[in-house]
Amino acid sequence: MAESSQFTEGDYYQAFFNSRAYINNFYHRPEGHSDEKEYLSFVLGCLSKTFLTGQIKGRRLIEVGSGPTIHAVISACEHFDELVLSDFTDRNREEIEKWLKNEDGCFDWKPIIEYVCKLDGKRSSDVEVKLRQRVRRVLKCNVLSDNMFQPEIIEPAECVITSLCLEAACKDLTAYRDALCRVSKLVSPGGALVMIGVLGETFYYVDKVRFSCLKLSKETIEEIIRNLGFTLQKFEVFHAEDRESNKVSDFEAFFCLTALKPNKSP
Repeated sequence: MAESSQFTEGDYYQAFFNSRAYINNFYHRPEGHSDEKEYLSFVLGCLSKTFLTGQIKGRRLIEVGSGPTIHAVISACEHFDELVLSDFTDRNREEIEKWLKNEDGCFDWKPIIEYVCKLDGKRSSDVEVKLRQRVRRVLKCNVLSDNMFQPEIIEPAECVITSLCLEAACKDLTAYRDALCRVSKLVSPGGALVMIGVLGETFYYVDKVRFSCLKLSKETIEEIIRNLGFTLQKFEVFHAEDRESNKVSDFEAFFCLTALKPNKSP
């Protein structure tokens, strides 16, 4: 069992994060991992409601910290011409690329796509084709760097999604604020920031490897978002039902928020 006495930073992820084990454990069914009591269904439902309105749309969507997953952009893909996914860890980006190219042995996202399409009232085969067509780039991303996508320069987008990334990458609140500030600059005026994250968590396991998480509160996140000049549109929370039986993490709650950037910077 791999353990780290310090906060698990990027090099630790590069060395020890098993991308296929992660998606096998947490994304093999729409409910997610059994220890986390339908967390994934909560997230997919929130994203469906967010994008079904048709109000969040545009030319480009950027996801910061995709991990090895594509679930966060399924409901969004119809509303954007171009999707840009990203992650720090090489193996995570490779997993996405394998699925985009439909290579032998790629992860089977069909159960998740079909579940989302039932929520959205779409044909899963159509959505799967659109996803593969519209994900144009899968970039290296470091949220702790001033230019997250170096050497690439990415123009702001009408929507930016980040899911379970910042709290895993940032060892303290100062780093978290700075990273969220960088993410917010990727949102164009009038655009939307969609965040999925975890509250009160300090660790999670992928198989038997332990990874750190920055413990956050709803009030802290709301304060940072407002200080960045965004207007909170919604902040939905999914509370842990039975923390004592959860062996893969110690989360208190998951959240999904949508915040809007003003049309003109103050």
